[in-house]
Amino acid sequence: MTLKDIAKEAGVSTVTVSNVINGNYRKVSKETIEKVNKIIDARNYHPNATARSLAAKKSRIIAVVLPDLGDGQYFSESPYYTEIMSCLEREIRNRGYYMMIRCVGACREVIPLFLSWNVDGIIFLGAYKDEVEEIVPKLDCPAVYIDTYASDLPIANVGINDYKGGYLATRYLIGRGHTSIAWAGPDYNDPGVINERYKGFLDACTEKGIEVSEQNCFVGMTSFEQGVKLGEKIAFSSVKYTAVVCMSDILAFGIMDGLRRTGVIVPDDISVVGFDNIPACSYSNPQLTTVSQNIREKAELSAKVLFDMITEDKKIVTNEHVDVEIVERQSVKSI
Repeated sequence: MTLKDIAKEAGVSTVTVSNVINGNYRKVSKETIEKVNKIIDARNYHPNATARSLAAKKSRIIAVVLPDLGDGQYFSESPYYTEIMSCLEREIRNRGYYMMIRCVGACREVIPLFLSWNVDGIIFLGAYKDEVEEIVPKLDCPAVYIDTYASDLPIANVGINDYKGGYLATRYLIGRGHTSIAWAGPDYNDPGVINERYKGFLDACTEKGIEVSEQNCFVGMTSFEQGVKLGEKIAFSSVKYTAVVCMSDILAFGIMDGLRRTGVIVPDDISVVGFDNIPACSYSNPQLTTVSQNIREKAELSAKVLFDMITEDKKIVTNEHVDVEIVERQSVKSI
């Protein structure tokens, strides 16, 4: 069966079929994607014989899939992505391999590409459980997931103790005398990284008898611009907060700027704690106190697990967690 045969059976153009195979979903309707993929599965279609033969050989290429990036976005806009990608590239290069980057809106978008990719392994950043459930049956090469909460699935995952990170940041502020604490980050209702960090925040507050409600939580996407808006909201809130726990450093930087624009001084008026410990924490003014998720160690462990699978030619099922710690700088004061 050829591309043209699939197009004829689906009643679409060969260009449309090509878009589906190559994951260009934004140009194709959901119904057409499902129809074409159903035909591909039924006919056991592979893009070409060359790709099939290459799949049996070593390419020395490791694919890294970055989610949550749409048209017009760059992964370099995320300091966390920039840092972990730099660490992964070093680990991959030191083993004599090459790194291939694929930016997607969601990790499931690469499923149609598995048949044509000639890679020795794949690293997925931040895949959701429902995506992993789709990916696993389709994937026939070693894969490591970073920061995925799917312990009941047969995968190799490397993450951090997100709950402990949220707990430590909050207990640190409480230990410095703060009892009126705001929480800032993305939606915490969905299971995963942010939800675990929020649980840590909630438990630390509950232990000390500090009430937490939706009023304490300032929700926004992980970006500097969103942080600025949240900082302004916190400054004008009817509640007089003395501290803010942020779920990322880039959000914390934005919040500090938003507070500054309203005349609020960090840490004299409000203390701020970030999460990640990216290099820029040492360059901000004031320097940002944050939770270090030991990004380099996480990248090193992810690479080790992946290359153990490649060199030993075996599947590894594991759920490893790198420890976290508070890094004190200048953005928190005692009261």
